[in-house]
Amino acid sequence: MPDLLLDVKGLETQFKTPDGIVHAVNGVSFGLKEGETLGVVGESGCGKSVTMLSVLGLIASPPGKVVAGEAMYFGQDLLKMSKEEIRHVRGAQIAMIFQDPMTSLNPVLTVGYQLAEPLMLHVGMTKDQARERSAELLGMVGIPNPKDRLDDYPHQFSGGMRQRVMIAMALSCSPQILIADEPTTALDVTIQAQIIELVKRLRDELGMAIIWITHDLGIVAGLAKRVLVMYGGYIIEDASVKNIFANPQHPYTLGLIGSLPRVDAKEHHRLDSIEGLPPVLYQKPESCPFAPRCKWAVERCWKENPSLEAVELEHRVACWVDVKTGRKR
Repeated sequence: MPDLLLDVKGLETQFKTPDGIVHAVNGVSFGLKEGETLGVVGESGCGKSVTMLSVLGLIASPPGKVVAGEAMYFGQDLLKMSKEEIRHVRGAQIAMIFQDPMTSLNPVLTVGYQLAEPLMLHVGMTKDQARERSAELLGMVGIPNPKDRLDDYPHQFSGGMRQRVMIAMALSCSPQILIADEPTTALDVTIQAQIIELVKRLRDELGMAIIWITHDLGIVAGLAKRVLVMYGGYIIEDASVKNIFANPQHPYTLGLIGSLPRVDAKEHHRLDSIEGLPPVLYQKPESCPFAPRCKWAVERCWKENPSLEAVELEHRVACWVDVKTGRKR
């Protein structure tokens, strides 16, 4: 599709460990349009973060290695860029907010220095210009008295404030794409809501595309337009937010939604749980990775891994069974 801002095809990433090779991402393909907000959901270890870190060339090698695939961005394959070339894309055109604001900031450098550095590196600002812009950015993300806070160190900020600093840093060079890796996980619910509202406002003002990685479907419902559901290093469902909640087609997606408490429930009942454990990926799955935990599994599920196929307009699923009828597709 020519209108895709980012087009990832067949991405595979592996890690060498003392116990063997872990197949963390197994042929992931997705696209991102300009201005789109894409949610990526799934339980811990399913490959969400590794997929995005692979695209940005941030996988530590060794032990990790991207072994296949391409990630096209404005006609260039990010996976084939040299370290110097990708360094000019990261931060300037594709920015990332990392999972833990407590450890993502350098504790021995002032917040002002850390904000100014990408502005001098990517935009070519002078030290004074970068400092002025850093104060504007802190004000934009809702930090009071921004000029006075530039000389403070990260430990002088609360967790929510540190996450705002990380957002300011990510937005400093006006990127085309913002990747947010569970940025609200370590924050309390009130601060979570403030951060999400902030990101939505900045998205609308700046017109950037967002990839929001999370395991919280509630956040996705209020923020994203389209959702990728990942399991065992694969995308197992790709649909609009409306379809994911109104018409989930994969047993795993059904389990995730069933585990959410609902305020509109007419009667009390226990939340659903997904029995069993996530797969250990020392072997690349030849069968459906969810089959051992799936109550709809049929014989074919144990022999062949389904590919992602369209079931309706802009809704793709990797499953041999129609969960609405229980019949084979």
